[in-house]
Amino acid sequence: MAELSSLEELWWMLGALFFFHTSEYVLALLFHGRGVSLGSFLISGPYLVALGCSFVEHGVESRYAPWMKTLSPVSYMGLAMVVVGEFMRKCAVVTANHSFTHDIKTFHRPEHRLVTHGIYRFFRHPGYLGFLIWSVGSQVLLCNPVCTVGYTIVMWRFFRDRIPYEEFFLVQFFGEEYQQYAERVPSGIPFIQ
Repeated sequence: MAELSSLEELWWMLGALFFFHTSEYVLALLFHGRGVSLGSFLISGPYLVALGCSFVEHGVESRYAPWMKTLSPVSYMGLAMVVVGEFMRKCAVVTANHSFTHDIKTFHRPEHRLVTHGIYRFFRHPGYLGFLIWSVGSQVLLCNPVCTVGYTIVMWRFFRDRIPYEEFFLVQFFGEEYQQYAERVPSGIPFIQ
């Protein structure tokens, strides 16, 4: 296994960022048409701050503790997490098709169906799980210990708050059918029912 340099880690990270965000937007366009907003790129102010912190940590550690950035097995593990997270996320988006949106719907749309097949047989929120694995993996890829912990905590808290809110509306839309599904299938995010 070849050793990755600090610069190669950055290139892998930039490629992962480009692919993730571009594919999110393109899939939203395919399933929902031209009415899709630029928000489907999933880039927000707080997200840019987190990315900035990630690049600052990588730069500082590359300069002052370069040995931290030559941990190739760690980088490869992070790359594997990025690939697995990306795959899970895109499986969720494609399986849900028109029922998948980037924002939580508070009213039931005619094309919105309860999806319980494919990857949704194993996790109620595979898209969230995929994004969690992807984002934490991006920091493992960069060998960023501080941001790895930070991303894990921030992403988990985000989903801890988002999932109950989303599921409130899913129960409103699908009633007993969703409640039975939720009893059988875990959320996918550790420690979130």
